[in-house]
Amino acid sequence: MDIKLAVLIDGDNIPSAYVKEMMEEIAKYGNPTIKRIYGDWTKPHLAKWKNMLLENAITPIQQYGYTTGKNATDSAMIIDAMDILYSGKVNGFCLVSSDSDFTRLATRLREAGMQVYGIGEKKTPKPFIVACDKFIYIEILKQASNSDDDDANADETSKKKTTQTNTYDKITQKDIQFISQTIQDLADDDGWAFLGDVGGLLQKKQPNFDSRNYGFAKLTPLINSIDAFEIDKRESGNGRFKLVYVRLKEKKTNSKTRHKGK
Repeated sequence: MDIKLAVLIDGDNIPSAYVKEMMEEIAKYGNPTIKRIYGDWTKPHLAKWKNMLLENAITPIQQYGYTTGKNATDSAMIIDAMDILYSGKVNGFCLVSSDSDFTRLATRLREAGMQVYGIGEKKTPKPFIVACDKFIYIEILKQASNSDDDDANADETSKKKTTQTNTYDKITQKDIQFISQTIQDLADDDGWAFLGDVGGLLQKKQPNFDSRNYGFAKLTPLINSIDAFEIDKRESGNGRFKLVYVRLKEKKTNSKTRHKGK
């Protein structure tokens, strides 16, 4: 089934420099049939969006700020989202903003059976993040793109710049415990769990969980980098590809300690 997505962007809340990477990411989840960006286009700070909108066929929606200090963009975006929902033309939404004001909108769309993807900066408040089915940090998309450019053809200046802007999270004991518990939730009698199922459950429990946040393109290398887990690659039924399973490593018991306890 071809998933049709409505992409609604809060122009006041997202830097224009991320548009290319953002649209490439959205294409992984479905076909963005509706693409709109909201803002007061009479304001000079939104002028940099112009070329980006033309290149990506994004429709700008004009929304004047009626009073100082109030964001009219939010209201326009929410009203449009509900109109699109009732039109029945899409299967899901991608809400691009770092503003917690869209938390209720994300919740309402999911209640209506819509798949909701959120994209925003790392400063995004947690209520909006957990209201989405999946939330992607936009900084990670830019870093991944920079890394690809460096690998292909980059000079020392751009490499230095990429290194300086890295903001990858460090894997903490809390993260490891979270993954461990999820593996145990799905494990068979021997402790093995299919990694695809583990990734899906991690996402359901924590919408912003993404191996790219830790500097890994996929979940398998992330799991492989953690000493607490072991991986087993098994032949699929037709032998054309391998199925990846993971489990917690068995703790080695010190023989001397065991002897003393007798």
